[in-house]
Amino acid sequence: MAFEYPNRTNVVIVPSRHEFIDPRTLNFPIHINPFGLTEPRFLVPINPVSGFHLNHSALVQMEQERSLSLHQFMENERLVPSKEEELRRRNVIGKLKQRFIPLFDYDKIVLTWIKNVAWRHQLTTQQIGLTSATILAYGSYGLGVHGSESDVDALCVGPFFATMVEDFFVVLHNMLEKRPEVSEIHCVKDAKVPLMRFKFDGISVDLPYARLQVLSVPELVLLHVALAFSWYELQNVDILAPPFLWNIDEISWKSLSGVRANKYILQLVPNLEIFRALLRCVKFWAKRRGIYGNLLGFLGGVHLAILAALICQRHPNASLAALVSIFFRTFGFWPWPTPVTLLDGMMPPNVDINDKRPLMPIRLPCSCEYCHSNITRSTFHKIRAELLRGHAMTGGIFGPHFNWKNIFEPFPYLESYTEFLKISLSALDHDMLGDWVGWVKSRFRTLLLKIVVNSEASFELILQLEEVCGFCDPNPTEYDDDFEVAKPNIVYYWGLESGGSESTDIKSIEEDFVNNLSNGYQGSPGTIKLAIVQGYELPKSMQLDTGGRNGSKAS
Repeated sequence: MAFEYPNRTNVVIVPSRHEFIDPRTLNFPIHINPFGLTEPRFLVPINPVSGFHLNHSALVQMEQERSLSLHQFMENERLVPSKEEELRRRNVIGKLKQRFIPLFDYDKIVLTWIKNVAWRHQLTTQQIGLTSATILAYGSYGLGVHGSESDVDALCVGPFFATMVEDFFVVLHNMLEKRPEVSEIHCVKDAKVPLMRFKFDGISVDLPYARLQVLSVPELVLLHVALAFSWYELQNVDILAPPFLWNIDEISWKSLSGVRANKYILQLVPNLEIFRALLRCVKFWAKRRGIYGNLLGFLGGVHLAILAALICQRHPNASLAALVSIFFRTFGFWPWPTPVTLLDGMMPPNVDINDKRPLMPIRLPCSCEYCHSNITRSTFHKIRAELLRGHAMTGGIFGPHFNWKNIFEPFPYLESYTEFLKISLSALDHDMLGDWVGWVKSRFRTLLLKIVVNSEASFELILQLEEVCGFCDPNPTEYDDDFEVAKPNIVYYWGLESGGSESTDIKSIEEDFVNNLSNGYQGSPGTIKLAIVQGYELPKSMQLDTGGRNGSKAS
């Protein structure tokens, strides 16, 4: 069964179920209004089956049943954590932050840290008594859409005197390392947003740092006026308000962007419950179909959150089943690179739609900035192909054989490709491996673009190399079962079009990429090996993989 979409030249055939869509063969659809339904209360099948009569009450009932079945599917897939799992995460934030959590002890890790740092910096006794720091949750946990295996994104916000290099990465790191609940702690200092990564009571935590020009954060905020060296006491202040973001350093600004985005998204959506349900669905779909992970050139959590929020804004009365269908239709036919902008009362910044980058601009809410994106031509076409597939499959939502499970089927890599690029990363121990993998992943786009980043290649060459990389589909899943390597290791397998490897000098690419990785890395580097392998050479774990495996966090 296939579905047709008219185009300026011909049609796009979008197969259903397992059939592979070659994204480079997709034609751009005609420009249509992506918000065709202004306020849909139910879906109407465009081509109902013969003998099917459009009855309003019957359609509403069917749509409600589809929504209920989708909720049941989410529950079966454990997309919503249990009460026990939720309590464990609350405990992590509560122990890091200076507040009381029911059933747990009052803990002051961050508060104790900042008092010690203030003493080290020789602040007065009064200032030491007043100073404080805090923890702000963001990401999927902050939005309330985390799963049973999700990690926790938590931002440490400190006052003006607490430095990142010494006070955060040394003093706080040493405090956490001594805690019995903390394990596998390591610092990722070279990322665009530096952070500490560790497990707290078995839950993975990513902890970046932001420094505000205040003495106390956040319940009692004291503004420090540098010229007068005086202190002004303010009560009940929003630390994300513009006055508190003035004069902060660039890294702190970037670290705060996730918290700011979460805050405004939650304020702008009309119905939090339905928004969270929709976002859980599209995140699960993106992971299953291999298009989740900003570092690999796909959609990250904040991208999907903004896209889902826009659909909820435009259709505040729609059911969950309707919203999922509208999501695929809206963004499958979105006239990229027209920016996606939430209705937040701000004028969107001017963007030249003829600009080659970004390919899928998504504006951060209540900001003139756009979400950081690593999307390339190849990953863009795969994302769009998957959106069109979702649209095609939800087109039969009222059909007798419709099943949500089909939409969320894992992407069939072994059925789609016969050759793969194998990327093997290894290090002496697991801590070193964590640092090394994080560093390499942050530069995967360089590998995708054939080492044109930081080079003097012409714009025409960059475009040419991007087209070559169109043959590469970076599977985000991480595997740790390369038995040829005795040391701790992580392996990626990226799909290649059959025959595309013949013109690829893999040794030259490996040498150039290793040289790129050596620039700026401060730790003890691991090893990396690239090789092109055939599908039948893949390990059994990948051949039997149903797509439900969870690698480490795809940022």
